[in-house]
Amino acid sequence: MPKASEIKKGFAIESNGKTLLVKDIEITTPGGRGGAKIYKFRCSDLATGSRVDERFKSDDVMETVAMTKRAVTFSYIDGDSYIFMDSENFDQYTFKEEDIKDDLLFINEETQGLHVILINDNAAAIELPASVELVISETDPSIKGASASARTKPAHFATGLVVQVPEYIATGERVIINTTERKFMSRA
Repeated sequence: MPKASEIKKGFAIESNGKTLLVKDIEITTPGGRGGAKIYKFRCSDLATGSRVDERFKSDDVMETVAMTKRAVTFSYIDGDSYIFMDSENFDQYTFKEEDIKDDLLFINEETQGLHVILINDNAAAIELPASVELVISETDPSIKGASASARTKPAHFATGLVVQVPEYIATGERVIINTTERKFMSRA
């Protein structure tokens, strides 16, 4: 069984009789000598869908839940449900919009590298690739002669995502966005 310091985003853990999916991890180091790092897991309860925050010391032993990942592609929208299709056996997995609201900022018809996380053969979450390629739908006009290390400006995407990009980037350009940090990486 892994320690709290070995748990990564996307893992499923057992805590207080609940099965939790780790959505985000925040690490704090106490000010005193010899203090163990504190890991704050922002999770969603797989049974109820509610948000749960758990705190553990780095040496605390965690109980993980067996899970599998399946490669999927975004298929279609049905009301407030988003349907993803398994790339191998064509099974369909349905998610409510409110459950994957943050992930939807990076997902369009062309998004590659998506995975669905299955726990006990039930779709629990969507795992995004490390980076995605998106087209800028609106940004301020590019400035001729702007250097790469110059100031940034906000760029809006069709998915609703807003990211700071360098001044030389124009509307309609394809760019690569880091999904974990929500930052511009490069032109596509």
